[in-house]
Amino acid sequence: MGASPPNPTSPGAPPFHYPPTRKSGQVDDYHGTRVEDPYRWLEEVESPETRSWVEAQNAITFGFLEGIPARQSIHRRLTELWNYERFGVPALKGGTWFYFRNDGLQNQAVLYRSDALDGPPVTLLDPNLLSTDGTTALGVTAVSEDGRLLAYSVSESGSDWNEIRLREVQSGRDLADRLQWVKFSSIAWTHDGAGFFYSRYPVPGGADPLLEVNKNHKLYYHRVGNAQDQDLLIFERPDQPDWGVAADVSDDGRYLVLSIWLGTDRRNRLYYVDLGDPLAPKLTAPVVPLLDAFDAAWGFLGNDASVFYLVTDKDAPRRKVLRMDTRAPDREPGLIIPEQADVLESAHLIQDVVVAGYLHHAHARVRRFRLTGEELPPVELPSLGSIAELSGDRRATTLYFAFTSFLTPTAIMSHEVHGGTTTFWRIPAVAFDASLYETRQVFVRSKDGTELPMFITGRRDRPADRAAPVYLYGYGGFGVNMTPAFSAGIVGWLELGGVFAMPVLRGGNEYGEAWHEAGMFERKQNVFDDFFAAAEWLIANRVTRPDRLAIGGGSNGGLLVGAALTQRPGLFGAALPAVGVMDMLRFHKFTIGWAWVPEYGSADDPTQFPALLAYSPLHNLRPGTRYPATLVTTADHDDRVVPGHSFKFAAALQAAQAGPAPALIRIETKAGHGAGKPVAKMIDEQADRWAFLVRVLGVA
Repeated sequence: MGASPPNPTSPGAPPFHYPPTRKSGQVDDYHGTRVEDPYRWLEEVESPETRSWVEAQNAITFGFLEGIPARQSIHRRLTELWNYERFGVPALKGGTWFYFRNDGLQNQAVLYRSDALDGPPVTLLDPNLLSTDGTTALGVTAVSEDGRLLAYSVSESGSDWNEIRLREVQSGRDLADRLQWVKFSSIAWTHDGAGFFYSRYPVPGGADPLLEVNKNHKLYYHRVGNAQDQDLLIFERPDQPDWGVAADVSDDGRYLVLSIWLGTDRRNRLYYVDLGDPLAPKLTAPVVPLLDAFDAAWGFLGNDASVFYLVTDKDAPRRKVLRMDTRAPDREPGLIIPEQADVLESAHLIQDVVVAGYLHHAHARVRRFRLTGEELPPVELPSLGSIAELSGDRRATTLYFAFTSFLTPTAIMSHEVHGGTTTFWRIPAVAFDASLYETRQVFVRSKDGTELPMFITGRRDRPADRAAPVYLYGYGGFGVNMTPAFSAGIVGWLELGGVFAMPVLRGGNEYGEAWHEAGMFERKQNVFDDFFAAAEWLIANRVTRPDRLAIGGGSNGGLLVGAALTQRPGLFGAALPAVGVMDMLRFHKFTIGWAWVPEYGSADDPTQFPALLAYSPLHNLRPGTRYPATLVTTADHDDRVVPGHSFKFAAALQAAQAGPAPALIRIETKAGHGAGKPVAKMIDEQADRWAFLVRVLGVA
């Protein structure tokens, strides 16, 4: 186990030797089909046997990685690339400005306050001081309307579980308030500053709360200074344990708006509470259903008195903006912005202008409309890229937003709504020469004839007759849009001579809800076929060869990589599945996995089981197959896609591998699904991924 591993790229290299993994006789009956699950015991993450297995696997994996000469130099260069100043979008509350900043290598970004936007900053909250190793991360932050109090949530070791705390803005002193068992929650202050709305689950039972199924989400109001058991219950539906609830308070403080969600289904219900006087809110006022059918996606933009402005995909797969009078909910809503040829990705209401972010072939265009529907001149963007994190409430005159592209670090821009001018507020400087590289967009035809775009980034002077090492990255699910974004890690790959390719797969929402639905349920195979088409295009157009083509993705993207390497193992030279959903028959039995049933279906349903079994990565590994070199990555505290998925898949892959290529698993400790991961851990993991590819793809 401690011996130097063979070079997997050498012809006739001997098989890799892995730690032994016990097989049990576990067999399950799914509607008359018997399915073996010999590594079921690896789902018990905290058992002594599993912990011993993790230690043995990490020993061989890190032994392999430590034997790669380029690993240290890759790590040094990634550290240099990551070491640049990064800012979040500023927000104004009670005359005080708030924004996040990371000086470069801080594990977590620091929250600052300032009396003037460009005045001297004062540290308000430094999460790096909450733990010695940077594994305590900030979740949601919300400042009271008067700018006096900060509510913030923290999570430990990457868990989705959060604790909400309170801090005085001027003194920086924490109050005694502690709200626990919070997950998937917003924080919405009432305008009197007396308290806020938040969502939580009941205290989980069982021996391991990281694995318990989460049901019965409830909305509470916490009054500052009270104990959590005194919080006022605002909304629950014990007859609907799968429902979740998110809360928002309108910019005028008059309404509490509830979005009722069901798993990852895009469709939601919209309820509201008329709080009355914003400075003396009636917390016990009734919850009023406004849109109560789960028939479409509904988002609240703002209001003028009883008139609500909403964005929806109701009878508009690419989304539109409506007005609805809550006093006459049965009246036909008024149309403000009709559905366009491009997808409406985001909308923000500021003054009397809707700033609408559209996706044009998966890159951003920003248009502006008055509430009358009149279109104003668009917001000019620097290049082909993406926008995110908009800030500025209804009363402001300036909108702040983040802009990024594959070669542009995330810059913060400001837009004057009435003047129409757009300028940079903060432009990061990264230690690399972006002029040496270019991004182009090509279009690929999938198996069924569907055309999909793909972004390709690499050196401008790359020889056309030389097969480059390519990292093909994808996601394809849950309506998540894959758009241009900067990554210091990807720059490190480009500097190694690599090419980065990102196709826009079905399952996302880049072309509207129909595009998403084409990659759901029994149509999930379309996503994999799109990915194969992208790989084949890169090979056919002499960008790369199969032996120099690596594939990667995380979470649902990890599922994509797992399905790709099991269905077309000869198409790729390497695979990097991260925190993937690998067991499609049991994913719904852990934590929040049940919420993905609206996307994938469930093996409990006899009509959906065959499709899931047909592509489930764990169940489609075939002994005696030569699989590509694979480095599975996961974390021991991932309570979203529990690590048992990756543990079982890695064990089965090692048992099935017939070729000399390594099948390894790297298991991070004190980390979770990815949110809030310390910068140091991100650099370590990215360096190991690139070192692995340098070795197995033969990168010079």
